[in-house]
Amino acid sequence: MSDVAAGGSRFSAEFSPSAVSGWYNFTGHTCAITGGTGVLGGEIACGLAALGANVIILGRNLEAGNAVRARMGAKAENAEVIPCDVLNPDSIRAAKERAIQRFGRIDSLVNAAGGNDPRATTNSQQPFFAIPPDALRWVFELNVAGTILPSQIFGEVMVAAGQGVILNITSMAAARPLTRVAAYAAAKAAVTNFTQWLAVHLAQEYSADIRVNAIAPGFFLTGQNRFLLIDKQSGELTPRGKSIITHTPMGRFGNPRDLLGATFWLLSPASSFVTGAVIPVDGGFGAFSGV
Repeated sequence: MSDVAAGGSRFSAEFSPSAVSGWYNFTGHTCAITGGTGVLGGEIACGLAALGANVIILGRNLEAGNAVRARMGAKAENAEVIPCDVLNPDSIRAAKERAIQRFGRIDSLVNAAGGNDPRATTNSQQPFFAIPPDALRWVFELNVAGTILPSQIFGEVMVAAGQGVILNITSMAAARPLTRVAAYAAAKAAVTNFTQWLAVHLAQEYSADIRVNAIAPGFFLTGQNRFLLIDKQSGELTPRGKSIITHTPMGRFGNPRDLLGATFWLLSPASSFVTGAVIPVDGGFGAFSGV
């Protein structure tokens, strides 16, 4: 095996404690986060800011974005809230230009914008055959186009620099289709497929130092799925919520903070030979057969 194939052109064979200890120091690293105003994206934004990153909080709800920024405390000075509609290329380009103007660079993109529409969820009142086409389109556009378009526009910055990281948020529903959320599961399966496609494309056509990976959360309580898991009147678990906990070996829903370890790893030099990977963060849900 040649030195290049063995990684000899990139890394010294000698172990360097100082290099390893700095892997999770994100000082000077600029990360743009779509859906940065949401539950999961907001937690990722705060976590990266705590490690010294410059954070660009992208979303349509500026009030929610400013609330995320306020949670950062003293680190808020290195964060910027920028309006962005992930389905509008002009809006994304404007956000990119503002981000570069503010920080001078973009090192990574986290595509955390996504979600489901209750109208695209089957239930006793709404069979699959009655799901409105506009609800289906909304779910597909938000999750799929809302991942691809920012990857195109922010990805060009990484191509120009010859390096960067794109991190998508897919779902365990992509690998194991869940009842009731046909549109969401199918859309997230497309995000998983796109993640793998883009990882190969960017490495082969542009630079092996541009990596694309994804995190697949299991069941996290958010505003978009709470109605399926928690009974609004009693506050108790719904039958679906109970079934999920039964099939999650760790016996609980995820906490947004549970995503941070995988996020830090995939954005850092610690994962420099990882691309096209989809990392489950699901409390063992995907590993459990139910028996």
